[in-house]
Amino acid sequence: MPRKSSGEINTISVVIDDQLWNGIVGDSIRNKFASPVEGLSKEEPRFDINQFPIDVMEGFVTKSRTIIVVKEGTENYFAIKTNQYATPQTVVHITGESLSDILRIIEKRTPQIIKIIEEGEIKAHQLLLNDSVLDPEIIQKQFQLTLKIPKKYTYVLKNKSFIWLKKEFQNGSNSLLISQLPIGIINSEDNVLEKVIKVHDSIGALYIKGKDRTSSLYIDKSYPLYLSQLTLDGKPGYEIKGVWRTKDNFMFGAFANYLIVDAKNKRIIYLDGFCYVPSQDRRDYMHELESIIKGVKIN
Repeated sequence: MPRKSSGEINTISVVIDDQLWNGIVGDSIRNKFASPVEGLSKEEPRFDINQFPIDVMEGFVTKSRTIIVVKEGTENYFAIKTNQYATPQTVVHITGESLSDILRIIEKRTPQIIKIIEEGEIKAHQLLLNDSVLDPEIIQKQFQLTLKIPKKYTYVLKNKSFIWLKKEFQNGSNSLLISQLPIGIINSEDNVLEKVIKVHDSIGALYIKGKDRTSSLYIDKSYPLYLSQLTLDGKPGYEIKGVWRTKDNFMFGAFANYLIVDAKNKRIIYLDGFCYVPSQDRRDYMHELESIIKGVKIN
C-alpha cells in the first residue's frame, strides 16, 4: 500500500543541488513559485519553498506532497508524475543539458506546474476540513447546494435569501456568505467586475456591519482586483479576489468572491469568503475558504 504523503498546505520541496539553487536557476524558481498571492493587502508567497540537495532524495523528502526535482543531465527532460513515492503526491522532474535549457523548461512549464499544484493543494485542504462538517441540511434545503463546512463555523445570520457563517479564533475570524441572485443580473457582455462590486457592497450594506452599526463592508478599490473565469461543479462562473474594508472603521482583510451561473435553475449562486486577521498573514486563512467553496455541489 502506498505511503501517505505529508507536508504543510502550500509548501513545495525543491530538490536541487546548492550550486544551482544559489544561482540563476534558483532565482527563477523563487521568482515564479514564491511570487505574491493575488488579492492580499500585503505580499505573501504563493508557496513556501523548502530546498534539499539531490543526494537527500530519499526518506522524509519523498513523502512530501509536492516535489520539484531540478538537475543537469545528458538530455532535456520534463515530466509530472502522480503518486510516485506516496499518495496523494505530485512530483515534477526538470532536467536540462545546460543552465539555459533548465531555465527554458521552467519558463515554459511554470503555468502548467502551478495549476496542477494549486489543484492538489485545494484537494489536500479539503481532506483536512472534511473530517467534521456541519449538518448540510439547512444550506441544502435553502439553496439546493452542498458545501462541506467544518463544525467550527457557526451561523451568524440566516434568512430566506442569505446565510452568514463565521469561524472565530484567537486572532480574528473567517466568514462565508451564501446567497443567490437572478440569472439576468450578470451576462458576458456586462462589465462583470463593476457588477460584482455593486452586488458585494449592497450585501455588505445590508448584512455585514463593523463594530459601529453604521459601518458596513465594501470592496476597497485602491487595491488591485483580480477577475478570472472558472468552472465549479461543471458550471461556469467568475472568481474575484481583492481587499475588503468597513466604512468609517479600521477593519479590513482579504476576500474571494464566486458567482456560479446555474442556468438550469435560472439563478446565479453567490459565495463569498473573507477573513479578518489583524497583523497576521492571510494566505492560509483564505486558502481554507477557497477550499470550502471549490468543493460546492449544485443540485
